Amino acid sequence: MKRELQIFFTAVMFYTRIPCPRWVDHNASNLNEATRYFPLIGWIVASVSWLFFFLSRYIFSVEVSLLFSMVAGILVTGAFHEDGWADVCDGFGGGWTKEKILAIMKDSRVGTYGVTGLIFMLALKFFSLQQLAIVPLYIFLLIGIVAHALSRLAAVLVMFTSVYVREDADSKAKPVAQQLKPRNLLMACVWVAMPLALLVYYDVIFLLIIIPVMLITSYLRWYFIKWIGGYTGDCLGATQQVNEVVIYLSILALWNYM
Repeated sequence: MKRELQIFFTAVMFYTRIPCPRWVDHNASNLNEATRYFPLIGWIVASVSWLFFFLSRYIFSVEVSLLFSMVAGILVTGAFHEDGWADVCDGFGGGWTKEKILAIMKDSRVGTYGVTGLIFMLALKFFSLQQLAIVPLYIFLLIGIVAHALSRLAAVLVMFTSVYVREDADSKAKPVAQQLKPRNLLMACVWVAMPLALLVYYDVIFLLIIIPVMLITSYLRWYFIKWIGGYTGDCLGATQQVNEVVIYLSILALWNYM
């Protein structure tokens, strides 16, 4: 039990800025095992974001409350995935060889492609959530949990079916990328299946959101392999961000036709 708690808190420590107990260390094997809790981290981020939205609504408009919730989610993760998305935009936008793409993505500076990508990504999140905010609050929370958990599972699938391409030993994502076990993938799926089942229970049509997620994830995986031969940590962050927006847009489209 203590070992499993240590693995869970390792996931919290790596994927969020939430303080963890002092006895949780940076053990590389625990970090690899912690992949199975990646979608569960999505539960935490979605719940914190929803809580800020819920409390802000008593004082501010829906739009301002949504901005507070988005800021809260970014603060919880330390913009971990947004940073990956921006780096991927810069790398694949400005590089034409594997070496150049990897070098640009490793650069801490953000270029025009990254800034533009972040603007459009955050705008799509805001306006899709703005239209979804008319649903009952508990459904809005459920949508957030599904989006954050399923988008993180998409990143795990890329990790499970591709190879890590950076050779530098000091890369933060390298311990996560090594020898991902099928049982970790299975447990990651469980954390998605639970909230998704509740959303499908509300209306079975929402099961269709799996289709665009699988298509987008397959395309991103193919695209990464085509250009750099596999994935990096930034590619995983980009996969999460793209799929989160795809899920919001898919639910919005289905909701409009219910």
